[in-house]
Amino acid sequence: MKERRFFGFGRNVFITGLVSFFMDVSSEMIYPLVPLFLSNVLGVNKSVIGFIEGIAESTASLLKTFSGWLSDRLHNRKWLMVAGYGISTLSRPIVAVATGWNQVMGSRFMDRFGKGIRTAPRDAIIAESTNSAYLGRAFSLHRSLDTMGAVVGPAMAFFLLRILSNNYRKVFWLSIIPGVIAVLLIIFFIKEKKKESKKIAIGGQKEILKAGRKGLFGWRFKFFILIATLFAIGNSSDVFLILRAQQIGIPTVMIPMVYLLFNLVYSLSAIPAGVIADRFGRKRVILLGFILFAVIYYSFGIVRDATTIWFLFGFYGIFMGLTEGIQKAFLATIIPKDIKATAFGIYNTAVGMAMFPASFIGGWLWDNISPSATFYYGSVTAGLTAFLFVLFIVINRRDDVKL
Repeated sequence: MKERRFFGFGRNVFITGLVSFFMDVSSEMIYPLVPLFLSNVLGVNKSVIGFIEGIAESTASLLKTFSGWLSDRLHNRKWLMVAGYGISTLSRPIVAVATGWNQVMGSRFMDRFGKGIRTAPRDAIIAESTNSAYLGRAFSLHRSLDTMGAVVGPAMAFFLLRILSNNYRKVFWLSIIPGVIAVLLIIFFIKEKKKESKKIAIGGQKEILKAGRKGLFGWRFKFFILIATLFAIGNSSDVFLILRAQQIGIPTVMIPMVYLLFNLVYSLSAIPAGVIADRFGRKRVILLGFILFAVIYYSFGIVRDATTIWFLFGFYGIFMGLTEGIQKAFLATIIPKDIKATAFGIYNTAVGMAMFPASFIGGWLWDNISPSATFYYGSVTAGLTAFLFVLFIVINRRDDVKL
């Protein structure tokens, strides 16, 4: 029986995109408000804000490799997704009642903990449900729907702040509703084919390392993980972009709209970027993304007027469209098919772990040198990443296939 398709995409790919849409509505109703809540309501300094974001992202990322391994081991993606999205939804009440930064950190950690559980199985189910020739557009569709949720979320936050007299806590409570919808979509609409058990040379964290030593992960995978990790070390949390916007003169009530613009451009650019990457080569698109990031972060460092901030957030959305889904599509072509979730888990763990030093360094530079220093640091790191990726392309050219 032929699989039913939605807008040209398989059922699982489309439904997974919808799941991410609703979860991002939930997350992005909160995310642009959290740094303002910490700074304006709880009086927390920028180093602590960077610490909170870094510890939440990087510590939770430790789960991503384990979750990927567990998904491959159990031959199950769906119920790990249910657990991950469910835990993130349950984190919302904690921030809604928070009276100190440690409770906010607990909520952020729990939210990212859930993401750590769900990300690798979700990416694997997209890869397994898609023909290799269309991986770029499949992952880009997911990123587009995910990010459209990040458009709707800040818009709802903006609307709710106005009618609720800037009451952050009520917005946090209402963010639970779209999270519940996301979990229900997985339970009732994701269909996973049962796989026959295969003996793979991995049976735990030690076995994952042994698998790498035995050559299951080739040099392309290892080099690309190094490149992605280096880039992530310079890519501090987006909360610093939000704080920079407020510092330059964007009114608090308009912050969700600036973030909405970023996500709208991201969402609209993701699918065209995926189609272009499938046709002309994913490596070219990824390299362009690294270079664009370096220019954008340098511009955030020198910006002096509020109007320019709006343009920079728009260009930042284009950068995200060029990189997020495309990197995963590229990764799917250089990893063994029997351990895809494990490989995606390693990638997500490496990038996520880099979030701690990235955000902590970003906050320290802001407090001890200048806000601009945070962005100069990211720009230089992105430039070095672009150089290494060019080196990757040159080395790979000898036996290159169109990836």
